[in-house]
Amino acid sequence: MGSRKHNKAEETKEAKKTLYYARLNDNPTSPRKARLVADIVRGIDVERALHVLKTSPQEAAGKIYKLLRSAIANWEKKNEGKRLEESGLYIKEIFVDGGRMLKRLRTAPQGRGYRIKKRSNHITIILGSRIEEVQETENNNE
Repeated sequence: MGSRKHNKAEETKEAKKTLYYARLNDNPTSPRKARLVADIVRGIDVERALHVLKTSPQEAAGKIYKLLRSAIANWEKKNEGKRLEESGLYIKEIFVDGGRMLKRLRTAPQGRGYRIKKRSNHITIILGSRIEEVQETENNNE
């Protein structure tokens, strides 16, 4: 591996240590349906997002709720002694990428076959703290 590539990999690894995130791979719902739910909770506080996802009737809401709980657990593991209520946690980024597609055939009239694409997706949630971001901007201004 070249030195430039190695240095970039080390920078990325260090940056990931300060992120609090969770990722769900190969979720068997279409990305379009999952993005509708992701758009609802993007940028709002964690406690409010948990409530919204809990009461939402979509199937993807249950999966994202569980994933958000996992991201919160990752935050708690890195920040022992801090309280969730006082931290100002919010959903900094949430994005839904397309996963693998299962391609199936459905029988059709006159000896033909119609293609069916069973889509899946990958969901990533990144949490941020409003309090830490305010402190960072104050330190940069000084």
